[in-house]
Amino acid sequence: MDWQTSEDTVPSALVTEADARLLRGRPPATGAWRDGDPSGERHFAAFGEFRTEGGETLPAYRIAYETWGALNARRDNAILILHALTGDSHVRGPAGAGHATAGWWDGIVGPGAAIDTDRWFVVAPNMLGGCQGSTGPASVAPDGYEWAARFPYLTIRDQVAAQAELADLLGIDRWGAVVGGSMGGMHALEWGITRPDRVARLAILAAPPVTTADQVALNSVQTEAIRMDPRFTGGEYYDAQAGDGPHRGLALARRMALLNYRSPTELNLRFQRSWQSGVSPLGHGGRFAVESYLDFHGNKFTRRFDANSYITLVEAMNSHDVGRDRGGVEDALREISATTLVLGIDSDRLFPVEGQHRISRGIRNTIDDDTVVIASDFGHDGFLIETDAVARHLRRLLSA
Repeated sequence: MDWQTSEDTVPSALVTEADARLLRGRPPATGAWRDGDPSGERHFAAFGEFRTEGGETLPAYRIAYETWGALNARRDNAILILHALTGDSHVRGPAGAGHATAGWWDGIVGPGAAIDTDRWFVVAPNMLGGCQGSTGPASVAPDGYEWAARFPYLTIRDQVAAQAELADLLGIDRWGAVVGGSMGGMHALEWGITRPDRVARLAILAAPPVTTADQVALNSVQTEAIRMDPRFTGGEYYDAQAGDGPHRGLALARRMALLNYRSPTELNLRFQRSWQSGVSPLGHGGRFAVESYLDFHGNKFTRRFDANSYITLVEAMNSHDVGRDRGGVEDALREISATTLVLGIDSDRLFPVEGQHRISRGIRNTIDDDTVVIASDFGHDGFLIETDAVARHLRRLLSA
């Protein structure tokens, strides 16, 4: 769970009056991409029936994805990039029609970059259950109404199964690499464990082997914040007018999450005890700058995401346990045969490096026989912000 767009992954900063003016309009009932919106750089792949681990059925589904580079004649130069909780397929490129924000990994993917699109064919899907073109709760069900809260419960393994269907459709039997950070790292782990013959290299960035009780607890207060918003109305809000959707609950969930994505060091250094304006927050109606920062990003988030989708994806993260029904974590990790980069951030309080060390110990072929730990003040979001360090290690992996 992390900020997943370039606008949100820059170091924290004071919110200016110009920033605030950008968000004075009433937020939409949902920030989901909807049929009829500009497609931008997306491609769409349609599939038939999908049966979930829990036994529920989607009669059909769609995956939105973007690509860069060209697939070679041998079809062995493809890289799969898997986004985090609130990300999407727009890994690189400008904001514009169909894309509310610029690419979230422009510094990593592109011609001559660490993931060099002159060499590699890069595929980035929006995960099943997402809200930026792939089938999710904001999509229209066969009865002509949005799935909303009726959308099936998904697991990380379900989402990887849908990604494998996309790989089959694209004719990619084996990925040159599967790269994922945070929730995307959970997907990458499942690829390496369940489909070892289809993955040559694996990059697991700031992701855990299991979602712990502490992490489930943090997730639960976020989803409850959404459900408690009176405008959530049990998930049936898609016909609401702008400003009448569950934006307050969704923004509060986002504010809670942000506290886990950044480190105390960064927030304390950036904001200290500064005020947002000349009005004192000490009983005179003013606000501390860090409060305005959280409000601004919570409000901004509601304009590009969907409340039902947030719940669906957070619950999928709660399902993550690579050892489930496999004899435990260590037995599962032994199935990974890919050359693997396991990368953690020393200040990550969402998915601490102890989890990455456990992954490294269980995999037979990591590039340093250990976890690569990046020193950063930025906490969990360091894998998105510390571009130079992450790029250096991805280059090492892709040259292995």
